[in-house]
Amino acid sequence: MITHIVFFKLKDGSAENVERTAQVLRDMKGKIDVLKSIEVGIDVVHSARSYDIALVTTFDSLEALEAYQVHPVHQKVIVHMNEVRESSVSVDYES
Repeated sequence: MITHIVFFKLKDGSAENVERTAQVLRDMKGKIDVLKSIEVGIDVVHSARSYDIALVTTFDSLEALEAYQVHPVHQKVIVHMNEVRESSVSVDYES
């Protein structure tokens, strides 16, 4: 299994904008067949080094992760994230 984690820092870190963006990510659930699981978390600490949102997804294989990357639903999410994010970091690992 592959775990794919992405942290997002948003340009507008207001609670309303963070929740709206988290919902865009949550809305992928059930719409991408290769997406085995999805969890979206909103930061509660708000420290100087915190990111606003964490996305944790799992896939059966690297091929499934690659299929997710180009899936039309995910591509629409990428368009939104490109508009609202200040920065992001990710890690992908075998689990």
